[in-house]
Amino acid sequence: MSEATSRIFTVGEHASVSKTITEADVVLFAGVTGDFNPVHLDAEFAKGTRFGARIAHGMLSAGLISAVLGMKLPGPGAIYLGQEIKFLKPVFIGDTITAQVEVLEFDAEKRRLTAKTECRNQRNEVVLTGTAKLLV
Repeated sequence: MSEATSRIFTVGEHASVSKTITEADVVLFAGVTGDFNPVHLDAEFAKGTRFGARIAHGMLSAGLISAVLGMKLPGPGAIYLGQEIKFLKPVFIGDTITAQVEVLEFDAEKRRLTAKTECRNQRNEVVLTGTAKLLV
């Protein structure tokens, strides 16, 4: 039995991971998902958008939340049941994103955890926010 499947989680408990988003991350994410939207891959195209430059896929940042949930809190053994996400700001290549998870509720009997999820850039701006539900 993994630690996540046996321990009690407390409201307010939190964990995070940080990553600088690279050119390789964006290209590899496009290849894995098949999302070749030029706003992510074509600098000339992206110059003409509201962002003025290429941006990372929103789900690339959301994937960092999955890393926190699966590896830190609640950790190995947890099963992702659902996620609500709001994308608030673009993430650019070179941005350092910190994904944080905070326990909002934990039902020990049903082994269900609800967490606040958030990603911030290196300027401490919230780029993504949401709520995750997990079975632990």
